[in-house]
Amino acid sequence: MISPTFHPTSETALIKLAKTPRSVLCYLSAMDISAFAPGRVELLGNHTDYNEGVVLSAALDLGISVEGSVNQGGLIRLESEGMTSFESGGTELAATGGWSDYPLGVLHVLRHAGYSLPGLEARYHSTLPLGAGLSSSAAMEVATGVLLMKSAQIPLQPMELAKLCRRAENEFVGVNCGLLDQVSSIFGESGHAIYLDCRAESVETVPCPPGASLIIVNSGVKHALTGGEYNERRTMCFDAARRMEVPALRDATMDMLNAAGLPDVVRRRAAHVIGENDRVLQALGILRAGDATGFGKLMTQSHESSRQNFENSTPELDTLVEIATSVPGVFGARLTGGGFGGAIVAMADSSTAEESSRQITTRYKALTGHDGAALVCQPGAGAWAANKLGTGKKGMTE
Repeated sequence: MISPTFHPTSETALIKLAKTPRSVLCYLSAMDISAFAPGRVELLGNHTDYNEGVVLSAALDLGISVEGSVNQGGLIRLESEGMTSFESGGTELAATGGWSDYPLGVLHVLRHAGYSLPGLEARYHSTLPLGAGLSSSAAMEVATGVLLMKSAQIPLQPMELAKLCRRAENEFVGVNCGLLDQVSSIFGESGHAIYLDCRAESVETVPCPPGASLIIVNSGVKHALTGGEYNERRTMCFDAARRMEVPALRDATMDMLNAAGLPDVVRRRAAHVIGENDRVLQALGILRAGDATGFGKLMTQSHESSRQNFENSTPELDTLVEIATSVPGVFGARLTGGGFGGAIVAMADSSTAEESSRQITTRYKALTGHDGAALVCQPGAGAWAANKLGTGKKGMTE
């Protein structure tokens, strides 16, 4: 894995803690099983997942680590650095609105799937910056799922685990996310993008251009998809598909949209999703050709559509994209994740990516006053590979 580098080093303490020997850290008792799940960065395909569309993403080499085990006494004890601990002895689980809802949700759906899981003791550690749109929630769900698989010998296949984690977020946490985040955390492959067809629920990995790196820059403005903006845009997308009499925006074309006579705001929301699906399909050939310049152009076009049509950008994200695309060696940039804050992702020449990231954060600080933490990385391995899980009948190696 590529070692993460931040500029400036607002996340340095987290990185140092991640590298601290186990004997130095204070863990709960009987923590004999560990698991890791990476965060993800969305490369193209913004808000296409719940519209049955197509997406390109990549797993990161940062994520959520957990150590713990199931117990037969019924005790549930969850801890994480800097967070309020959760403890319960009850058999019925209920969401509290805190960080613990994500692991509790996974425990809840596995119980309802018929697995005997009386209790769980676990301690979590994250090297993902919170609120940056890198899907720390899905990484926590997947890490919990892998831990439970290992500890209780639960036989799951990769897509089964992804769907169970999505159910946890949909039904227990209450966020109507698609499958992208969980799939990305599970199926990632080093040096590859992940192509997800959300309707077919099929996954393919595609090589990223040689000599290119990803730069992720946190705007310093947190995002939260539990707000009304996400659900409002989701509703408008469904309304546009209904008015055009198609099952989902996946089935619509720009010609159909232009002929539909939709209200302007609904038309623009749909135009973004239709355009994103087209850009993802174009990108497959561009990636296979190793064309970083061509892929970068699609990224920048994607951000412009987010800004004008979907209106899920922010002034800070727009400033970061404008700065990034003006820096030599950067091929293109866009917001990543749900938007409304969070981070941007850029594709850049690996030989100058560190310097490019420094230029971006320095100029961003001068223009906005915000400290933009920048990460230079390559796509990393997903949880299945990182935890050496098999794909046989039991869904894991012995």
